[in-house]
Amino acid sequence: MNAKPDWTGRRLLLDVDSVAHGGHCVARHEGRVVFVRHTLPGEKVEAEVTEDRGGGFCRADAVRVLEPVEGRVRPPCPLADMALGRNRCGGCDWQHADHATQRDLKAAVVAEQLWRLAGIETSVTVRPLPGGPLRWRTRVRLAVDERGHVGFRAHRSHRVVPLADCPITVEGALEEVTARTWTPGGEVAVTADGRGQLHVAEYPSRPPSGRGSRARRERGRRDEVLGTGFAHESAVGREWGMDAHGFWQVHRAAAECFAGVVEEMAAAPEGGCAWDLYGGVGLFAAVLGRQVGPSGEVVLVESSAAGVRDAAANLADMPQVRTRAGRVETVVAEERTPSPDVVVLDPPRKGAGREVVRAVAGARPARVVHVACDPAALARDLDLFRGHGYRLTRLEAFDAFPMTHHVECIALLEDGEPTL
Repeated sequence: MNAKPDWTGRRLLLDVDSVAHGGHCVARHEGRVVFVRHTLPGEKVEAEVTEDRGGGFCRADAVRVLEPVEGRVRPPCPLADMALGRNRCGGCDWQHADHATQRDLKAAVVAEQLWRLAGIETSVTVRPLPGGPLRWRTRVRLAVDERGHVGFRAHRSHRVVPLADCPITVEGALEEVTARTWTPGGEVAVTADGRGQLHVAEYPSRPPSGRGSRARRERGRRDEVLGTGFAHESAVGREWGMDAHGFWQVHRAAAECFAGVVEEMAAAPEGGCAWDLYGGVGLFAAVLGRQVGPSGEVVLVESSAAGVRDAAANLADMPQVRTRAGRVETVVAEERTPSPDVVVLDPPRKGAGREVVRAVAGARPARVVHVACDPAALARDLDLFRGHGYRLTRLEAFDAFPMTHHVECIALLEDGEPTL
């Protein structure tokens, strides 16, 4: 049998079909699927194949738009310019789409993932957060190239694209960082907190990435270069203190918005019990604690030791909130953990997974509020919950990450209720 030819570097003329999860669209050429970036559904483009590992698909970048569609705009970031080809920054996906079009694309992705992975058919609207699509990002991690310059990596590559500024990062956050050189091969974390204080830390060697690696990241070497390393934020009428480079919503308006939706969906009864799983520094536990009152109980579970310490300090005035450090599936299975009336879970990008869903459903709360930053992971979790008798009754989606393909969803599941 002859090996299939490698299309890498080949130029293709493509009629672009639908949007797909991951910041690209789908096209077809000579019987193969092409996942093509920097285009929009309905366009005709010339694209260069950037990755071909054989099989039924390959990946490509649009290099010329032959027939644009409504919604295409000139990218506000010079590092997203089509003329750069493979040297484009990989941090954003939809710089070439206006904000309304971006939200429509994300809504289509959420609806498709829910249908394909969970068999849930529902219309989805992605709502904007205040402030527009630029200058919203308050926390960012930058890679350092071999010359010591910071930047973001190209898409699906370790190659660093140096930058002078990033238009989705809050104004002034990167001026000092881009003006100096750093340890080649490391990373630099930048946080602009709610008081306008800038915190900059250098990781001389690349730390583990992702929220699921927080505990390991805490043990890695970190050199504080600017600021105290302890950030301050405001949300839900409270002041919050936390590790400046730990987990907090990156969009300035997200924490307040999400906490309000969670509070509305949870409706924890006064004197009742609520679980706040993957609870971070206590944002959702605060609104749950307010609902159950002094006679109720909230169990906050968080694997990050620093997060648990910060949560305990932030909620010291709420004795009804108890913080527990450890893996969620372990803590909720302990006999001393009280049965919940409602459960809120905000898992890492990979989702809660089978073991956690089984533990939560086994406790039989009346309602489960699931906060998710990945629609595919959310759909998989909803399908698992359905197997335990829980049904989706409400879904809210927010554009908490403009210009990127990421979207935040908050889902309400109820015991025995019909699916939307």
